[in-house]
Amino acid sequence: MQQQLDTALPAGADPRAYARLLRRVHEAVRSGDAPPARPRPVIADSWDRVRRLGIGPDRHTPGRLLARDELECRRGESPLCDLLPVLRASLLSVAEDAGTIMLITDENGWVLWRDGPLRVRRESAEAGVVEGACLQERAAGTNGVGTALVLDRPLQVYAAEHYVRAFHRLTCSSAPVHDPRDGTLVGVLTLSGVADAAHPASLGLVNAVAQLAESQMRSTHHVHLERLRVVAAPLLARTRERVLVVDEHGWTAAAAGMEPVRRVPLPKRPQAGSSWIPELGECQLEPLPGGWLLRPAESEPAAATRVALDLSLPSAPSISVVSPVGEWTRRLSARHAELLFVMSRHREGRSAAQLAEDLFGDHDREVTVRAEMSRLRRHLGRVVQSRPYRFSEGLRVSVRNPADGRALLPGSRAPAVRRARASLAAESPPE
Repeated sequence: MQQQLDTALPAGADPRAYARLLRRVHEAVRSGDAPPARPRPVIADSWDRVRRLGIGPDRHTPGRLLARDELECRRGESPLCDLLPVLRASLLSVAEDAGTIMLITDENGWVLWRDGPLRVRRESAEAGVVEGACLQERAAGTNGVGTALVLDRPLQVYAAEHYVRAFHRLTCSSAPVHDPRDGTLVGVLTLSGVADAAHPASLGLVNAVAQLAESQMRSTHHVHLERLRVVAAPLLARTRERVLVVDEHGWTAAAAGMEPVRRVPLPKRPQAGSSWIPELGECQLEPLPGGWLLRPAESEPAAATRVALDLSLPSAPSISVVSPVGEWTRRLSARHAELLFVMSRHREGRSAAQLAEDLFGDHDREVTVRAEMSRLRRHLGRVVQSRPYRFSEGLRVSVRNPADGRALLPGSRAPAVRRARASLAAESPPE
């Protein structure tokens, strides 16, 4: 399925004339007057969010900057660190030619790397776009990085589409990068420059490089798993027990005496010895170079009894599963959060066609729904059942929504979520 690209400039529009129009729109909306044109829906929604956060158009940027040691720590922890040569080779030559700079931010909007022509770096620095700055919407208002983080999809923001005036001279084309193993958001790639440098094709380029980064991460992961298989092969050849070999993040490299699962949720700080693993039950963990060898006990794993879906933090939806012998929590992708939210409101279950209508407004999208549900069930195991898709019988399911109903899964355009968002907003206490 091709990803939608939210470009800012209408086809054939004169960039300078359009920038002037956007300034009039921005001023009218800010002052409560009728605007000469409607802002794009994605921009209007973002402006509403940042106003609710108390951000004004004259907000001083960049706010707090990361200390040098904290910046270096975040750089080292970022999955994008190892991809810097690929990202620079793909984006910097274009940045030089187009009069833009390359920005790489982490999943929280902190600018980790910034590179490109000195003139453009100086201009962006005047607006507060520097290494160590935070570009989340709650810190910098509507902008390519922060709004792409909320929506979890590629986005271009042009001139006065930025809510904070300091950014009106800039344009940003941003695309999120996800860990291909589980869909977790790991950062955002951006080409940013003066508004005159805006070009609709820049968003397509950034998105293509983001997909290249994900492909590189996928290849690296496959190499690591293959190395782990080689290390574990002699052990598996000698054992008659059920064993599972997983990497440090729980991804299965090999198995013996049992059907392998794609991934198991490991404890946050796994240690050698006995530990409870969802879907496997009590296991003995033995360290391997780059992973773990799991020996499940012979008894059946205990079934889950309670599920808590936490949507209170718009950028970090999660699910917690509790059983008689342990508890585990997993971050959710935006799509999986949508699916679980809908199922929580329909405990009797939903067919693929119904979920397609709930998520896309199109019952013909059943194939997409089935693929997503297959991935979700691989992550959650027996928590979710099929035919129809539903939470397992006997589970107590709770949902924690944001205090402001309008912040429910803010990047979602699913009809079912939009209806729930409106309903929850009506129930929220007045500001």
